[in-house]
Amino acid sequence: MFDVLEFRKEFPILSKKVNSKPLVYLDNGASSQKPRSVIDTVKNCYENEYSNVHRGLHFLSNLATEKFEAVRDKVMKFLGASYHEEIIFTSGSTEALNLISYAWAIQNLEPGDEIILTTLEHHANIVPWHFLRSRKDVKLTWIDPDENGQISFDMINKKISSRTKMVCMTHMSNVFGSIIDVKKICQDLKKRGIVSVLDGSQAIVHLEVDVKSIGCDFYTFTGHKLFGPTGTGVLYVNKRRIAEMIPFIGGGEMIKDVSKDEVTYNESPFLFEAGTPGIAEIIGLGAAIDFVQSLDRKLVLDYEKLISEYARTELEKLDWLARHCFHKDNLAIFSFSMKGNAHAHDIATILDSNGVAVRSGHHCAQPLMNFIGEPATCRASLALYNTEQEIDILIDSLKKCKKLFG
Repeated sequence: MFDVLEFRKEFPILSKKVNSKPLVYLDNGASSQKPRSVIDTVKNCYENEYSNVHRGLHFLSNLATEKFEAVRDKVMKFLGASYHEEIIFTSGSTEALNLISYAWAIQNLEPGDEIILTTLEHHANIVPWHFLRSRKDVKLTWIDPDENGQISFDMINKKISSRTKMVCMTHMSNVFGSIIDVKKICQDLKKRGIVSVLDGSQAIVHLEVDVKSIGCDFYTFTGHKLFGPTGTGVLYVNKRRIAEMIPFIGGGEMIKDVSKDEVTYNESPFLFEAGTPGIAEIIGLGAAIDFVQSLDRKLVLDYEKLISEYARTELEKLDWLARHCFHKDNLAIFSFSMKGNAHAHDIATILDSNGVAVRSGHHCAQPLMNFIGEPATCRASLALYNTEQEIDILIDSLKKCKKLFG
């Protein structure tokens, strides 16, 4: 059995009190808390091992470079990729998705070409394609999820035309917690010669991801949701797409030679990593991956399913809550609002007074909010360190909200 109480000791902040109440942190979909091993790794880097990477020949530079590049190897294995050049470090999924737009799509799409998006998407997987529409006159085609928050290939297939060139979609909804069968979709898209872009920001935390098995062209994730530091992210690019890409940002590291008349570019991944990276942060991301891989992923997933089912069952008992897509197969994320005049921000403020941290607002998913007819919801999002007792505190706090708002 997964011993959650013992496991929680790895996270120093979980012993903190907020408003004189024990912290109940249920905002993991926005950003997760950090284990001691990640905190210590970043601290040690700055205290004992810091230097810039790739450019120096002295001891500290060589050490930092070795540790930095070792993370690329960890990420490659973590994602099931085959080549180091397929792993590009970014500041997060937002930069990674913009990189795809600027480095691949703007080079390979023509006016009138079509990109299929789902209404489930985070703004980070919407706005870059709006930019591209303005610059290249491409067309954006939308697919709404079904009542379970799902997108299937059949739904996508109905939207595909002779001009469809890309499908950009989330692996797991940050509002509903619905997990999309991206392997089926990507393999069918590949047969049609259509490029697939997956936002794995939520999925990477809960699921084992194998990009080769999925068959996607691009896969992104952000480090701060995976128990790692902020300012870290990864873009996986299938090797066959790398030659089709152009540089996104110019500067140091992404060049081999520069003269007054011309520039000779470096190769991937360095071609897409201009400037000094977040060195200590990426090394900290490596520690986060070590931390996750030290766990029995199946055991942890079983626990997360158990705690998710408990949360779903308890929330469903509150018949005065409007529950948005509470499906039994959705995982770890619960969006709800209170029937009547209580705004999501008011609910979140009252919960906070009881030490309960949830997210309120549109969750950077305004097309989805418009689809469900809500300007904002409250979102409780779970991680592997949350407990049934914390769910009980959430429920009691929501009952206090009900008494206040009637």
